[in-house]
Amino acid sequence: MSKIFTDEFFKGLDSSVVPLDSAETLPPACYTNPEFFEFEKEALFNHEWLCVGRESWALNPGDYFTTSIIGEPILVVRNKEGRLKAISSVCQHRAMLVAEGHGNTHAFICPYHHWSYSLDGQLIGAPAMNKTCNFDKSKIRLPEFKVEVWLGFVFINFDQDAPPLAPRLGAVADAIAGWDVAGAEGPRPGKAIHYPFNWKVMFENNNDGYHASKLHKGPLHDFVPSALASFPELPEDTAGYYRLNGTTHADASFNVTQKAIFPVFPGLSEADRNRMIFANMPPTLSLVLTADVAMYLILRADTAGTHEMDVGLLFAPGTMKDPAFDHRVAILMQAADVIMAQDQHVDELVQIGLRSRFAARGRYSWQEGAQHQFNSWLVPRYQHCWSRSRGADAPPARAA
Repeated sequence: MSKIFTDEFFKGLDSSVVPLDSAETLPPACYTNPEFFEFEKEALFNHEWLCVGRESWALNPGDYFTTSIIGEPILVVRNKEGRLKAISSVCQHRAMLVAEGHGNTHAFICPYHHWSYSLDGQLIGAPAMNKTCNFDKSKIRLPEFKVEVWLGFVFINFDQDAPPLAPRLGAVADAIAGWDVAGAEGPRPGKAIHYPFNWKVMFENNNDGYHASKLHKGPLHDFVPSALASFPELPEDTAGYYRLNGTTHADASFNVTQKAIFPVFPGLSEADRNRMIFANMPPTLSLVLTADVAMYLILRADTAGTHEMDVGLLFAPGTMKDPAFDHRVAILMQAADVIMAQDQHVDELVQIGLRSRFAARGRYSWQEGAQHQFNSWLVPRYQHCWSRSRGADAPPARAA
């Protein structure tokens, strides 16, 4: 095991959660070490709520979609009774995936040997197994995961004993209530993007106000200046956090006009219309909320140095009926693509820098309050998992 797995290393993480003006960044190994990523699977991904998509992707009985996180193939389906289910898509015969992509079906049939499963994951057909001793198909089913829907987003949890998510997202839900994210509409995201850097590098970038006026300086971002960022205090057990960022004018939005080009969300207050909100629900969901668009980013870690991300857009109800909708989206994405390309370039270089022998634990600006919020979510989980693995008495981590 790597030399980082010591009591001293995990105790040293305390310096990332002291007050922001004294805090330092996480050790570079947390972003680069393959063994740390394996540890992180148990510390975070095996027990936390993971966003996998939108409920609107599986509205009717038989609707399903597939995804994967930390290498685990996941199948989300609406069963015949109308309940949303999340199950493994790995056939219990020879590990073939029973579903790909998305669609509507009456049952899942493994394309390899045609074992078939109900919408609940129960094995209902297994050809030519009549000569197999002690084979009882009634005892075979696709493993099931816990499911919770929060503001229209589908979350799954591999831990059957995990406590509910929504009670610990109350502060975030209140902050973004004006957008009515649960009732918002939007097209299904296109092909996921695969990035050559650690998922935390992306997560930190998504809510980093410090870089906005530097990296993105110019007409596509100057109306959301770093100096107008603020970081509200949140409950200690929060499962998410957010940054408020004032804008230089009302109804600002990320496009060349700098103004909303879609209908403004009708529930927004005057304060909402004069700021943007950047919210994170680690380890998988980020939101960027402007007056007319809610962008969501679903991060899906796969190795220590790579992850995939789904990028989706949500709008006020009725927006997609506009004959010019696709043209307006093109205007939006022209700006978004420029901004995301800038982010991707520096994130790739950050990952290279983190692998260097000269990478240090840096200090934070006040404009990096979201990074401190992220550390405050991460560090207790890391330390608790380490103590548990050592059989030591450990104070409970913040609610998982």
